Formats: sequence, structure tokens, C-alpha cells
Amino acid sequence: MLTQQLAFDPGYDTEFFAAVPAKAAVFLLRGPEGSEPYVSKTSNLRRRMQRLLSAPQERTKRLNLRERVRLLEYSPVASDFEAQFCLYRTLREVFPANYTDRLKLRFAPLLRLMLENDYPRVAVTTRIQSLKAKSAYYGPFASRVAAEKFGNDALDFFLLRRCIEELHPDPAFPGCIYSEMKMCLAPCFKGCTDERYTEETQRVRAFFESGGRSLLRQFEEQRNTASESLEFERAAELHTKIEKLKAVVQQASELVRNIERVDGVMVLPSQEAESVTLLKLKGGFLSDAITFHVTPRLQVGHVKTPQSMEARLSEALAAVPDQKPASAYEWMEHLALLKRWYYRTSKTGELFLTEENGELPYRRLVRGLSRVYKGEKAQGDFSETAGDYWRFRALEGGVPDAPSEERGGLADK
Repeated sequence: MLTQQLAFDPGYDTEFFAAVPAKAAVFLLRGPEGSEPYVSKTSNLRRRMQRLLSAPQERTKRLNLRERVRLLEYSPVASDFEAQFCLYRTLREVFPANYTDRLKLRFAPLLRLMLENDYPRVAVTTRIQSLKAKSAYYGPFASRVAAEKFGNDALDFFLLRRCIEELHPDPAFPGCIYSEMKMCLAPCFKGCTDERYTEETQRVRAFFESGGRSLLRQFEEQRNTASESLEFERAAELHTKIEKLKAVVQQASELVRNIERVDGVMVLPSQEAESVTLLKLKGGFLSDAITFHVTPRLQVGHVKTPQSMEARLSEALAAVPDQKPASAYEWMEHLALLKRWYYRTSKTGELFLTEENGELPYRRLVRGLSRVYKGEKAQGDFSETAGDYWRFRALEGGVPDAPSEERGGLADK
């Protein structure tokens, strides 16, 4: 997993420290056979090694491993997420029994639409039951509170049940407060047919799958029809519903979608010059990182037709095989790492998710790649001028630097 190795001998520590790069890295220290390795990450590997492996000072409680270490393994990293992802993989390999505890990894909150149940309902969970489960999962959310609020507010527009009991419909059952308030189809006492409940379930699923657009379109069509029919009170009522629904939809970030469609690419700084690191994301699962050279590297005597940056990006990403989780637990781990990074107030790198048609937004991706390459912070993609875009494309060679204008709670059970 780690790419570099250096043997350590206390008698030659000066040469060892000189050979260690003063860069951010994930590292592993090995001692005699049978001893437990030491795994961590650091912003300056040389300084950390000097602290751990230099001759111990008197009257100090600082950890010193000088007499226990025989080998250093490490991989340089250029961003916080690359360090976290590399540390996760290293700990997973070295400490398979308790690596999640060492990482302090908290699984991402998700909304689960329980389709296995005869009367499906929505619940907040941090667990994916199985890779073959029928349930649909939506997220990841920043917190459980955010997931519960979004789920509750969204269900106000539907008549799906919110109770957590296993239902055995009985006409003699008195129902609950939601059925009394006409906020549920009341399948508990056969207040609706099974077909009607299935239809409502499909409406809820369409809402989550489309990020709320399915219901927005429905309300807008109804409002337009009411206006054309001069039913102004009805049109005003629908307009109020639309505004309320928009506020609910805005609670969810761009990352919140069916986790099987959390597809995209993460752009991070690279250790190599004139390059960035790309991590392909498929179904919320991260593939191995690749280095993308901003300026094409041509072999001597090799003539190649110039390609646009979009074409080169598409070609590079297509060459990365899609990786799938071996288990639901591994899937949850990748979603947890993604959620931890994405919802940070300040982070290095940018994430670009696929659009509704399943295609990557290559124009935005190129602009984001430019920002990461130049060390700039992310800003609103759509507020940028085309001049920045074309100036960056000029790095490819052959592209003129000529800017032009561009247009009741959700309990888990």
C-alpha cells in the first residue's frame, strides 16, 4: 500500500533523517517480527521521524521508538483527503480487526426507503443492510439531524406511513394521529388498498430519485392549469406549496442522491509537478487515484494530434476501471470518508458529480481543475468568466488565449 521504504539503524540516524523527505505523508514504522507497527500521518515526515527516532532526552515523557524501529514505509501525499484515504487503506490492511476505531470513522447518515416491507416507510440509518437489499438509500447527509429534518419535511407532501411497527392491517384498529390528520393513507386499518399504497410509495421514491424535481414539476403543471382555468385561489395555494417544497429541496446538498448514483470525480493537488490527482467516484465508492498531467507529455519523435482538455480528461477517466465494494461495510466506509471531507468548512480539492443525464460537467470540471492546479479556493462555478476557462485551456498548446463571453420522527429499525 505504501510506496517507499527506508531501513533505520540508530547508528546511522543522521543519514536516515537526511533521506526522509520533509513532506506530508502517511507512514508506518515496523519493529522486530511480532511487534505491533506504528501507523500515522504527518504534515512533515522528516520532523516527525526526528521526534520519534532521535536519541531520547532526559526528563521527558515524549514517545520515543528509537530502539524498537527497524523499517520506515511511507507514501507522500499532497492533500488532506489523499492522506485520510491512504491512512484508511493502510490501517485496514495492518489492523483489520479495529481499523475503524483507530480512524474514529463515523458512518454517514442516510435515508432508507424500506422496499422489502409490505408497507414501505422511510427511516434514517447509518447502516446499509446488504449489497443485495431491495431498499433504496439516499445521502450522505452532513448529520443525522439534517437527514431527519429533510425526511420529515419531505414526507409532509406525501401520505406514506411514519410508524415503525410491523403492520398487520386490521379494520378494528383505531389508527394514529397521522391518519386522524389525513397525513397517512392508514394501511394499519385498511384505510387504502394495497395498490394505492404502492402508488404512493412510487411517488415518494420518484421524489428522492429526482431530488424533488418530480413533485415540483407536478405542482407547477397543476398551478399553470389552474391559472389557465381562472382558478386563482387554487393557483395561489399551489404556488405556496411550490415555495414550501423548494425550501425543503434546498436542505439537501448536491451530494444527497441515491447512493448508487453518487458518481463523479474528485480533483486534488498532486505531488508531481504540473499535475493534479483524480479520484473517480462510482456509486459512492472511490477508485485508485491517478495522476493527470495538465500539460501533455509527448514522447520524443512522437507526433500526436492536439486534444482538448475535456477529451483528455474523458480519456483518462475512461481508463480507470470502476471498482465495486466487496461488502456493504466497505461501502459504508467509503461513504463515511466522502461525507467527512465533503461537509468540512474548509477543504482542499473539489468534487464534481454527474448531472441528471449521467454525464460529467466537463466545462465545470476543467475550471475546477484549473483552480486546484493553481491552488485557488473554489468559488461559484457559474460566476466565472470564460476568460479563465480559455486561458487555462491554452496550457494544452494550440488553443488561443482569447476570452469570449459564456453564458413523528424517522426512527431506524
